[in-house]
Amino acid sequence: MNKKKLVSLVMACALAVSMLAGCGDSGSSAPAASGASSASGSTAAASGAAFKLGGTGPLTGGAAIYGNAAKNGAQIAVDEINAEGGAIQFELRYEDDTHDAEKAVNAYNALKSWGMQLSLGSVTSKPCEATSTMNNEDRIFALTPSASSVAVTEGKDNVFQMCFTDPGQGAKSAEYIATKGLASKVAIIWKNDDVYSKGIHDTFVEEAAARNLAIVSDTTFADGNDTDFSVQLNNAKDAGADLVFLPMYYQPASLIFAQAKAMGYAPTWFGVDGMDGILTMDGFDTSLAEGVILLTPFSADASDEKTQNFVKKYQDQFGETPNQFAADAYDCVYAIKQALENAGCTPDMSNEELCAAMVEQFTTMTFEGLTGDGAGITWTADGAVSKSPKGMVIQDGAYVGLD
Repeated sequence: MNKKKLVSLVMACALAVSMLAGCGDSGSSAPAASGASSASGSTAAASGAAFKLGGTGPLTGGAAIYGNAAKNGAQIAVDEINAEGGAIQFELRYEDDTHDAEKAVNAYNALKSWGMQLSLGSVTSKPCEATSTMNNEDRIFALTPSASSVAVTEGKDNVFQMCFTDPGQGAKSAEYIATKGLASKVAIIWKNDDVYSKGIHDTFVEEAAARNLAIVSDTTFADGNDTDFSVQLNNAKDAGADLVFLPMYYQPASLIFAQAKAMGYAPTWFGVDGMDGILTMDGFDTSLAEGVILLTPFSADASDEKTQNFVKKYQDQFGETPNQFAADAYDCVYAIKQALENAGCTPDMSNEELCAAMVEQFTTMTFEGLTGDGAGITWTADGAVSKSPKGMVIQDGAYVGLD
């Protein structure tokens, strides 16, 4: 190649690089990997002057209602914050883990390669138990909106929860049932191969005994025998249970409601946060869930301006009413923003530096969010959140606050 051609080639390459750089500054981000969500709401986010915030969740599959709700709630918060044009800007990316621990690890590694500096953990418990271990090893701070098992945070000083823990849900549910006088005889149906269901069940039983709640039936199921609940329902009915406690996700609950109706059994149904989402389940007859009670940190029918604005934005953007998974994820982003502001953090800090600052803030600050009862949200050094639950009942196909 002669000298003239070499100079021309170098100039052409330089021009191509310049054009690519110009595209990167336009406010658009590179396409997300398959199954991922990538977003930036400002030029600052696209140019690298933003904190990279990542999370994994079931965006497809049977638990997708949870993952997409969390992703959507977080996205609204990021869009709001970026639109303010303040010093704190975010670039948000979610990867699909299909509610599978092994896939969650792969999704986490994809986010790490992307440059994740702060984490929303994983949406569901078993995947988050796996990814939280990696958060701890990599010193990437994590605040999960909804992975509620104790093992998520246990032994990990930089992993925190926005949701109630499983033991907390079990104890609070028994307390609520006893305090409100909802039942004289209680049955429990729970999933014995699921850490979420077992954790809630065990503390419910303990608190029920302390409050003199009579548990007259305690039956289980597992993967492989989770479509026919006739044995469990007949056991509860024969024992005279007037309330059935269901510490489980909404999919098996939907079958339980249908089969109970077919056999003429109509107790009071009491669920936990995994029940949230049943009203948007494809093909589900929402009349079957009429009267179902559950404890939640969020009520979409609340009258405060902050909740109403969030609900309207969510409905306008996604065509449905947000559940508590969406609200908890929204709160996660704003809590992280508050901590970053308090600590004076900047996007050029290392993930180790950010992690240390976040741990210090989350163990000392009070946060006001959509969830809880307005008394302020705090965290203990072991990552558990302190906020009050609210009672909610399903009426006419919608969630209605009881308290």
